[in-house]
Amino acid sequence: MSHEGRRKFIKASGITLAGGAAGLLASCADPKKHESVNINFNNTYHWKMVTTWPPNFPVLGGGCKLLAKWVDEMSGGRLKIDVYGGGELIPSLECFDAVSHGAVEMASGSGYYWAGKIPAAQFFSSVPFGMNAQQMNAWIINGGANQLWDEIYEPFDLIPLPGGNTGVQAGGWYNKEIHTIEDYKGLKIRMPGLGGKIINKAGGTAVLVAGGELFSNLERGVIDATEWIGPYHDYLMGFHRVAKHYYYPGWHEPGTVLEMIMNKTKFNELPKDLQEILKSAIYRLNQWMLLEFEQKNSVYLQKMKDEQVDIRPFSKEVLDPLKKIAKEVVLEAVESDAQSKKVYEHYAKFSKQISAWSDISEKYYYKNVL
Repeated sequence: MSHEGRRKFIKASGITLAGGAAGLLASCADPKKHESVNINFNNTYHWKMVTTWPPNFPVLGGGCKLLAKWVDEMSGGRLKIDVYGGGELIPSLECFDAVSHGAVEMASGSGYYWAGKIPAAQFFSSVPFGMNAQQMNAWIINGGANQLWDEIYEPFDLIPLPGGNTGVQAGGWYNKEIHTIEDYKGLKIRMPGLGGKIINKAGGTAVLVAGGELFSNLERGVIDATEWIGPYHDYLMGFHRVAKHYYYPGWHEPGTVLEMIMNKTKFNELPKDLQEILKSAIYRLNQWMLLEFEQKNSVYLQKMKDEQVDIRPFSKEVLDPLKKIAKEVVLEAVESDAQSKKVYEHYAKFSKQISAWSDISEKYYYKNVL
């Protein structure tokens, strides 16, 4: 049915606040649960989305453009979203403020980017040695963590939603072999968030380097190592040409949530149907992005193997001490911030609960059946 046809149908059918539908709703047992929505199909809305990702960045930036396409199609063109990569409209790390102040309507990023403003936000991103993508989604979407997320973003007039996940990331590229925890001493590595704090406590130096500078910094020895995402993006960045060893797993980011934040005031100005369309598209993106990472990483891991890239696991002599340090770093972060304490207590309780199930389901299956 065309745009004009829908409008005429609704008008002829009398489905308006003042028409027959209102009378029908009034007869319901609990009218508060049945709000009539008077939709004006002539109203259109134009939003801007900024991202922390470089322009046209595969999967992450591409996923945001897919979201805009889905919303346009589902809304019949009534809600259009223009997507801007990092630096095209504003610098990447200014996305949070831009949406909070209403300069743009929405943004794609991850919670650890705004840890300086909201320390608790990083727990909605990824916790080293913590829950994976499936478990993070269960915690946020079905486990009640979304209410805590809303609570800590409320003062900034923001609505957060999970808008993607990288899955378990790779451990990173190193120009020296890492046999024990002692090998981190003096090592300079690009690593953000809580993972970076763990590196510092292990005797290394974690630094933040823009994505576009990583290849040259690694090639020139400005840094000794870097983590990025996984085989697909790492291969496209060309790290295998300037680094000797590719380690796994990504203990620092076992299931990184890529959040979509929206200006709450602007969101509430949308008609109810467009609000639901937008939220549904974001949840669709959340699933699509994780699956796209899984598919692409499997292809490019094989390409690396074919090109004889040195791919090796971290040993227990590395992982066990890092895990111990991770607990100390998390506890320090929790004790220094009341919001972080509240969020992490909820996270830890859910993690313990869901791990009991995964121990006899997925983990057991991978270890003993496959």
